[in-house]
Amino acid sequence: LITIKLDILMINSFDYIVVGAGSSGCVLANRLSADGKYKVCLLEAGPPDWNPFIHIPAGFMKTLTNPNVNWLFKSEPSWGTAGRVIDIPRGKTLGGSSSINGMVFNRGQNMDFDVWAQKGNKGWSYSDLLPYFKKYEKRLGEHDETYRGSKGELPITDLEYRDPLCEAFIKGAIEQGIPLNKDYNGEFQEGVSYVQRTTKGRFRVSASKAFLKPVKSRQNLDIITDAFVTKIIIENKTATGVEYFKGGVSGKKIILKANKEVILSSGVIKSPHLLNLSGIGSGKHLKDIGIDVIHDLKGVGMNLRDHFAPRMTARAKNVETVNEKSRGFKLLKEIGKYILGKQSIVNLSPTLVYCFWHSNESIRNHDLQMTFTPASYKEGVQSTLDTEPGFTVAAWQQRPESLGWVKAKSNDPFEAPEIQPNYLDAEEDKRVVVAGLKLSRRLMHSKALSNYFDYEVYPGLDAQSDEDLLQIARERGTTTYHQMGTCRMAPKTDPTAVVDNDLKVYGIDNLRIVDASIMPTMLSANLHSGATLIGEKGSDLILNKKPLEPIALSLSLIHI
Repeated sequence: LITIKLDILMINSFDYIVVGAGSSGCVLANRLSADGKYKVCLLEAGPPDWNPFIHIPAGFMKTLTNPNVNWLFKSEPSWGTAGRVIDIPRGKTLGGSSSINGMVFNRGQNMDFDVWAQKGNKGWSYSDLLPYFKKYEKRLGEHDETYRGSKGELPITDLEYRDPLCEAFIKGAIEQGIPLNKDYNGEFQEGVSYVQRTTKGRFRVSASKAFLKPVKSRQNLDIITDAFVTKIIIENKTATGVEYFKGGVSGKKIILKANKEVILSSGVIKSPHLLNLSGIGSGKHLKDIGIDVIHDLKGVGMNLRDHFAPRMTARAKNVETVNEKSRGFKLLKEIGKYILGKQSIVNLSPTLVYCFWHSNESIRNHDLQMTFTPASYKEGVQSTLDTEPGFTVAAWQQRPESLGWVKAKSNDPFEAPEIQPNYLDAEEDKRVVVAGLKLSRRLMHSKALSNYFDYEVYPGLDAQSDEDLLQIARERGTTTYHQMGTCRMAPKTDPTAVVDNDLKVYGIDNLRIVDASIMPTMLSANLHSGATLIGEKGSDLILNKKPLEPIALSLSLIHI
């Protein structure tokens, strides 16, 4: 280390600097350092992933509100949330949000990726990307090898826990004409089933555990935690390095030099924020908040989308739910069963059953996703359980049209950015969310669940009209933690474009973005799978490798 001033250090350069150790960043660090040819540095703003609640599946209820491993962002209020501020949890530790999420693995529909390609992003169709999904997957359980991989690093397992409420919900969905689908990540997504998860045995497998832990001793890979990056260093429209504070605002400022590229994998909130702080974004906005404009790129921070879900809850009878099992002696009993490797609520995700369907019969590429949990939460928040027995059905639009933004509030890098998802801004989103609530209610009141259904707690049977249900969505809907799109991949002619189909930032050399912020349109999915895919594909683009051979599927195998 060469000391420049008392508060600034200069460190030897690297070939690649990856900013952010989330789902994409962990894959990048693994792949870019694999052949030993390049020096790679991975920077993470949070601490190492030592917190025990990260690794215990039910620990998500603790990490969702823990500032040590969670950025704890908040949205701006809006009409769609009835003026409420919505919590936006994002992981701040090795593994990023894959260390605090619900562990559900869901790729999305085949056509989602074909839409990406149709919008001018060459190399990003489903047939192009399927080999990359298969490369990182380690599917443990029954699967079709045409669609699923079994030799990768990320284990994907079936939920083994069985519950009479879940069984009844699945049976009730089948009564409604929704088919049983044993693998919604296979040939097609539509149907109902227990979830698949990124777990193995009793433990979560985050991106850090799958991709970083096995390679952390590589001599050409430096993993630096508690490294709060405040700026990309740009000289003559070329990214040459980054500056960060070790340990946060009170730490020393450190500068790293990148011989080849700086790669942002900081996520949907922090990647556009860091671009803004570095002088890249809407020139007018940057000037207004006192940041020198390096490159006027108006798409930065725009195109924010998220899945927005109201949750219906019911009181249960004739059955013991997770609510009762999570308190007192019963909880101690569940912990004991978990330690012994037996079925226990400690090994559960926030959702146990997935259901994919459509909002009306004229829509065949299904647009609704529903989830079922044999538990209910206070005010619909997934961090505090009710004290009485209950269950929950949530529904959301798979492909929301409402667009929001993320942008720096000031030139202070330690001030959280402004986040405005604009939930329910689009008319189609309003229609679909009402249809979702109606279907949720039909499933909740199904014949199969009748033996366990006591009464509807929320919203209650007084809410019947479309206007009533829309208001319910506004008052109780919340994020499903699937933000995307704020550094959109699109052709240069698109005014919202930030990166090209090689993930290079327009107008700045040696700078790429590789995370869920580059998604052009929303996936009908949880986004950990897609972000991992982007890291896998992105590493080949960075290393200029020949793309994996596309997997051509006959039309008879493509479900529309």
